[in-house]
Amino acid sequence: MIRTLLFALIGLLLLFSAANLPSAVAAENAKAKALPPIPLSLEEVLAWVDRSHPLLKGSGTEKIVARGRLLRALGAFEPTLVNDWELERLTQSGQTVNVGFNDSFLDVRHPSGLKAIAGWRVGLGPVEFSDMQVGGNQQPVLGIHLPLLRGLMVNPENAELKRSGLADPRADIQIAQTRQDLFLAAAGQYWEWVAAWKLADVQRRALKVAEDRYGQVEQRAKAGAVAPLDVVEANQEVQRRKEILIAAQRMIEQEQYRLSMFLWDKDAPATPEAERVPEFPKPIELPLAEVVHSDKVNAKAARPEVREVGIEAKLNNIDLELAKNNLLPILNAQAEPTRLPGEFVLGLGYHFGVEMRIPFLQRRARGEVLEAQGKADRFVLVQKFREQQVVVDVDNALSAVERAKERISVAFQSLQLARTLEQGERFRFGMGATSVLFVNLRERNAVDSENQWVRAKADYQKALAFYQWAIGAWGKGPASVVPVSYRPTQ
Repeated sequence: MIRTLLFALIGLLLLFSAANLPSAVAAENAKAKALPPIPLSLEEVLAWVDRSHPLLKGSGTEKIVARGRLLRALGAFEPTLVNDWELERLTQSGQTVNVGFNDSFLDVRHPSGLKAIAGWRVGLGPVEFSDMQVGGNQQPVLGIHLPLLRGLMVNPENAELKRSGLADPRADIQIAQTRQDLFLAAAGQYWEWVAAWKLADVQRRALKVAEDRYGQVEQRAKAGAVAPLDVVEANQEVQRRKEILIAAQRMIEQEQYRLSMFLWDKDAPATPEAERVPEFPKPIELPLAEVVHSDKVNAKAARPEVREVGIEAKLNNIDLELAKNNLLPILNAQAEPTRLPGEFVLGLGYHFGVEMRIPFLQRRARGEVLEAQGKADRFVLVQKFREQQVVVDVDNALSAVERAKERISVAFQSLQLARTLEQGERFRFGMGATSVLFVNLRERNAVDSENQWVRAKADYQKALAFYQWAIGAWGKGPASVVPVSYRPTQ
């Protein structure tokens, strides 16, 4: 009875294992057919640069510097609370007495050049007030200082405030310029990295063909079908292609290290994985003439180089305005309480005055005006040059795109012809009508043609990146990661 139960239990276990066997096999197959890594796209590289590159982060600190300049300029117009205690000893009617005052007032300056004070004065000792006495020995303190010609609305402090107001847009321009240059460099390096892998793959396939032929020729030489010298020729070609592959591998490592300088993760360069090397995208249609014209017009306003000239011209206009204001005579009006204890004790309360100064030669002011005017004229010419430079950059980039696209087509036709010759030479070699040397030459020609095709595709993508830089597309804002859709290879 026990033996029967034991056999039944073993049968159930075997049946359960057989039922679960297909699911276990399916799980293993699922692991084996896992999706390959998502190819590293240019959009992801640019988003990575915009997110974590140290130079772009460093340029962002210009906004902090601009904010600091603005606060420093506003400091010239800060209200100041003043408490002034003044006391003097003197002899009155044969007796030594202590007399003076204690002022508490707010000192205010306005960008227009107006200066004013408002507060309260308390007399100390046996003093008499000549103006606005309140409550025995107290009086209000009111004062004003107003420039009527030079310094009215235009003065050094107000000019510095206007300059600091341009620091923030200037910081935006510097950030945009840094982003433009980094994106262009990152795009160029990205396609160099892709091209290095594709070129190495060409050399790797060529080496595999040479190694297979070397084995075949060696077998045929042992059978006496070919001369031993052909074995040496085949082996020499294998070594030659190995050397080329090693150089191609070094090129991969070099471009990989260079690309890592644009991919920062946790304050350190991140090396891209070999499995994420993408394929070259297909060429796109060239932009229409209307689109190119619109891009040129927008680039003249969007390129950081042009905008920077505009900011420099505005800064120079502030200096020019200040220099012209310095040509005016000085005419100041003031009304304020006396601030000297001796005068106050003697009975002087408020004093009023108008001061006028007229310089004769005005050499300094005229020199400042002449200097600022010369800079203004130069900025006009620089602005025209920058705008024309933008137009030339767009035309140059468009030309690079057109010629690279033509190169792709011609290089592909050359590759097809080279492969046809290669296959024909291999057929002749199999028939014994040619030698290993000629087969090697045909294969080298095919490899060179494929290399030219790869280089043409890389140059085409770099030309597209150059066009984006030329129209100022990368200076407008941060890039965003674009999802990559692809189908795994079967």
